[in-house]
Amino acid sequence: MIDLSAFQRLVESAQQLVERVDALLPAPPAPDWGAAHAFRWRRRATVFGVQAVLQPVRHVSPIRLSDLKRVDEQKRAIERNTRQFVDGLPANNVLLTGSRGTGKSSLIKACLNAYARRGLRLIEVDKDDLVDLPDIVDLVAGRPERFIVFCDDLSFEEGEPGYKALKVALDGSVAAQSDNVLIYATSNRRHLMPEYMRENLDAKHQEDGEIHPGETVEEKISLSERFGLWVSFYPFRQDDYLGIVAHWLSSFGCGEGEIESARPEALRFALGRGSRSGRVAWQFAKDWAGRHAPAKPAAGTRRRARG
Repeated sequence: MIDLSAFQRLVESAQQLVERVDALLPAPPAPDWGAAHAFRWRRRATVFGVQAVLQPVRHVSPIRLSDLKRVDEQKRAIERNTRQFVDGLPANNVLLTGSRGTGKSSLIKACLNAYARRGLRLIEVDKDDLVDLPDIVDLVAGRPERFIVFCDDLSFEEGEPGYKALKVALDGSVAAQSDNVLIYATSNRRHLMPEYMRENLDAKHQEDGEIHPGETVEEKISLSERFGLWVSFYPFRQDDYLGIVAHWLSSFGCGEGEIESARPEALRFALGRGSRSGRVAWQFAKDWAGRHAPAKPAAGTRRRARG
């Protein structure tokens, strides 16, 4: 028969030993804040165990707010909220939801490029590392910069630890929220968790059913409600898609005649992909511009021509 009291003492001793070992481990290196405007939160294995560090992103996407077309209302809302944040004014955590490829992530990167010179910084965090949010907030709390914690393509399954961690970080901890940190997240799901038809059935009286089935649904939507600003993105119409194609082709140096002749092929490209999104427009423009660019002479040919 197991002696429960002895087992409990063993567990407590093990916990104390772990705490003492943790205290002896060297602290992770301080981030090089001047190395970049964007960082990734990364866990890595060391001889002392697993450590989490902020890794500078030295080559950030150069996308600008002016590059994002046909999302003017969404762009105004997010740019205004970001500007308030950078100016030290009240601002909200943001949840960007909706159709894939419509510019949700690109809009956040464009805001970083627009306000980096005024002290805006971005920290990208994977969903699995959201349990480290309190550590990230503590790390940047004393900094003069303004930090957006960015989690892309966010969704949860039931029981994932990151769900509770994000919920507490948004509005649930006894500690006050740091005024130099906001959370921006993108998702294809408005409520960030899957919803099932059986949840509607559970709302009816069933034998051995949950007494308060509505509370299960409330728990699922409570996370998204903690974001102060919801911004929705919708599928593009054909004219929207072609307008974005024209913008990117123009950025690659194509003239109006080339852009006009590319329209039928752009529509076939979107049909083959099953989507008329901004991402598909960008992919088509790169393909078209690459195939129709004038051929460059080989290096040896140029040397012979000069000789």
